[in-house]
Amino acid sequence: MTSRNVAERAIVGVSLKMYFGPAQTRFWLESLREIVEELHADDILDVFALPSFLSIPTAQEVFCGSRIDYGAQDVHWEERGAFTGEVSAADLEELGCTVTAIGHAERRRLFGEDDETTARKAEALVRRDITPIVCIGETTQESVDEAVAACRRQIDPVLAAVPDTADLVFAYEPVWAIGAPVPASPDRIVEIVRRLREVTGERGGRTRLMYGGSAGPGLYPQIAQSVDGLFFGRFVHDPDNLRAALTEIVGEVAGRPG
Repeated sequence: MTSRNVAERAIVGVSLKMYFGPAQTRFWLESLREIVEELHADDILDVFALPSFLSIPTAQEVFCGSRIDYGAQDVHWEERGAFTGEVSAADLEELGCTVTAIGHAERRRLFGEDDETTARKAEALVRRDITPIVCIGETTQESVDEAVAACRRQIDPVLAAVPDTADLVFAYEPVWAIGAPVPASPDRIVEIVRRLREVTGERGGRTRLMYGGSAGPGLYPQIAQSVDGLFFGRFVHDPDNLRAALTEIVGEVAGRPG
């Protein structure tokens, strides 16, 4: 069985989706940097934020001189051309982006994206040395076997599209848990992520698995032995909740043996 090296740095990410305008986004990004530096979180965590396209230059400014990564919530697979309203990986690279989410359930449901387009986006990002945050997850609360099979159908095209040496992050977000009052059960998350590590297998590049989907307080300590980190949404859009979440994760990671 492929297992995670628990000495690795945990990864924590936040998507702001389309909840904030430019001014509120700046305030939140400044709050994130302040909290990360106060907790010395970047000594043991890889932290990233995904604002809207409009606020990526703001993130570049706010995070200058810090170790916080930033990127986009989506990307187009082509670099240049008549693709009205789209943004390319080349543009994101120029603005200093190092991570970008693709394949989110909302992109699939609302905009008709699928496993093929997600794989093409992954390849485009890797070509520009941007780490894809590939969102995967079953749509309904089904058996573990069925959930793993659904995720595998999303993972395999990405693995086939990118070089073996490329770094990848898969964010396991069961669609039925996104925005729900409670996340998937810890036992379910641990088992599914364990099985997904077998799916991704040994690669030349680093492959990490996060959990998202109503991630909130108290969850990380229960699943830390399995996941590489958490992918947050609305819960941490409140800076007080952001501070509490990072404090909990920093405490858990700092307490690991070795």
